[in-house]
Amino acid sequence: MKKHNIALTIVLVNIFIAFLGISLVIPVVPTIMNELHLSGSIVGNMVAAFAFIQLLASPIAGRWVDKFGRKRMIVIGLIIFSFSELLFGIGKTVSVLFISRMLGGVSAAFIMPAVTAFIADITTLHTRSKAMGYMSAAISTGFIIGPGIGGFLAEIHSRLPFFVAAGFALVAAVLSVTLLHEPERNPEHEENSVGQKAGLKRIFAPMYFISFMIILIFSFGLSSFESLFSLFVDHKFGFTPKDIAIAITGGGIIGAFFQVVLFDRLTRRLGEIRLIRYSLILSTILVFVLTIVHQYISVLLVTITVFIGFDLMRPAVTTYLTRIAGKEQGFVAGMNSMFTSIGNVIGPIIGGLLFDIDLDYPFYFATIVLAIGIGLTLAWKEPKSQEAETM
Repeated sequence: MKKHNIALTIVLVNIFIAFLGISLVIPVVPTIMNELHLSGSIVGNMVAAFAFIQLLASPIAGRWVDKFGRKRMIVIGLIIFSFSELLFGIGKTVSVLFISRMLGGVSAAFIMPAVTAFIADITTLHTRSKAMGYMSAAISTGFIIGPGIGGFLAEIHSRLPFFVAAGFALVAAVLSVTLLHEPERNPEHEENSVGQKAGLKRIFAPMYFISFMIILIFSFGLSSFESLFSLFVDHKFGFTPKDIAIAITGGGIIGAFFQVVLFDRLTRRLGEIRLIRYSLILSTILVFVLTIVHQYISVLLVTITVFIGFDLMRPAVTTYLTRIAGKEQGFVAGMNSMFTSIGNVIGPIIGGLLFDIDLDYPFYFATIVLAIGIGLTLAWKEPKSQEAETM
């Protein structure tokens, strides 16, 4: 057990460093946009390019995680991510920036399924929700610290956050190589495995389909919100990189608190499905409210609170999937990443186009999509075999 705790700590440190690197650059996006005279749609397409490549690579990465091992995929993903951030830092043309984001998509497709499967291997059904909460908290904490550091570094030079992000990712890769050991496959996955349709047709199996659709919906809503938030508050309220960093940091702190302190309790009390439903309701309301508030403090409060719903949904769906997936953790983690990517592709593209028409339109559209997700959760039922286990 102690060995597993050490392995979990190392994995969490690595995922924290990776997402710290990702979030470092958030406050400087408007600055880069102004430097290169980019429109909102181009920025949206750039974010979508990341997600589109992640979408294409995720099913393959999911199989490779099962075939070649978790550790190897984590290390390769971190190295690719480091190079992509370095390339963005030196890029002076739109084409170079797009290539950087595409490489970033490959790295995300490698890292996330591998980390999820790694954690599923070293936890039991009873401890997994807490571990997944810790994983989401590590991601959120990276987002907490990253924008603050990025805003400070941007004061020195607008490209410096990208170079620091590349360095952090390289450090995480070295940590993985030297300290991480490939986990043994969890025997519970064999015991809890259920018959599945062959290949990608398993996506449409009743036990999986609605959960994958929920991932698609909340990923769309979150990507629409995150990819355009900095531009939205910059154009509508005149937020500086420091203001943006404060808003995102505050949301990260609250989200991390809920993930570390309350997520396991909420999951045990409500179950994953009801927790996801209530989180969707909260996020839907607050994304809409952001379009009608005007005062600085009101924008900060709404932004900080809206992350609670998103930060609870991600680990809740992941915990649910790892619980029902049996021996095919790599496949399910890959599909999780793939549907996340689909949402991340559609969200920024549609959001960017709508943003150029009216600043509020992306958030109106995200509200509608999230509301559809609420309706889906009403039809979402536990697989019968899993209901028996959890009773």
